[in-house]
Amino acid sequence: MLEDRLLVDAHVHVARLPTLSADWQAWVKTFGGGIPISELYDADGVPLPAAIDEHFAAEGADHVLLFSEYSPKSTGIQPIEDVLPVVEHNPDRFRPVANINPHVHYPVKAELARQVSLGAVACKIHPVHGGFEPADRMLYPAYAFCEERGIPVIVHCGTSTFSGSASAFGEPALLDPVFRDFPDLTVVLAHGGRGWWYDQAAFLALMRPNVWLEVSGLPPTRLPDYYGTSLSRLAAKMVFGTDWPGVPGVRRNASALEQVLLAAGATAGQVALALGGNARQIFRLAEW
Repeated sequence: MLEDRLLVDAHVHVARLPTLSADWQAWVKTFGGGIPISELYDADGVPLPAAIDEHFAAEGADHVLLFSEYSPKSTGIQPIEDVLPVVEHNPDRFRPVANINPHVHYPVKAELARQVSLGAVACKIHPVHGGFEPADRMLYPAYAFCEERGIPVIVHCGTSTFSGSASAFGEPALLDPVFRDFPDLTVVLAHGGRGWWYDQAAFLALMRPNVWLEVSGLPPTRLPDYYGTSLSRLAAKMVFGTDWPGVPGVRRNASALEQVLLAAGATAGQVALALGGNARQIFRLAEW
């Protein structure tokens, strides 16, 4: 909890270190200065479930979504199986997120169903690292699967500096055919249009009831610059996430987000939604 509010970190990477690219290692050293990596992983770079759990408990995170990724041309492959020991250690706090790459998985529906059977509560699509458009028809069976079952889809919307990335595929407007063809699909815009498309991401979140703005990887104090006068209204459609371990700290970011939203004119109730209430609804965390 953050004081008396539910706190959900909806964007966390707890992968085995040997599976991660050199760019990823440098990213953590640059932006994750407050994360005690050496205390949370063993000598082989494997996450220590009890230590990870204690860390997030101390940070006040009630629920944490653990991401997998299959991007061999960018960050590497971090299979969903690698996060399952952490989930199994404390399933009340942790849940995995599936990841589909149409260049790696075929048929995508079968692979998504497999990952959901392992406990995934959402499906992450990473066009920028995977090298595909988010409306690629090869993904449509996965979108249909998620729409039919009420599984939210998290889409990376924004730039990436990792080698092998194709940032042009991070434009939120590229999702327009998906919104048209899957009107009941819940979509979370990860990183909120970071870099070039803040206005697009904000507009989509405010215009569409089942589209949400997730702010992982964005310094909270910069949100007024990114979203301007829309920030107070966006609080009700916002999802807190950190992109851990590339962050100074979960509690620190959450506290900073609270102050920024209140200063922008958001109500205490809207702040509570941004910190955890929206994520609880989207990812059906009350069912845990």
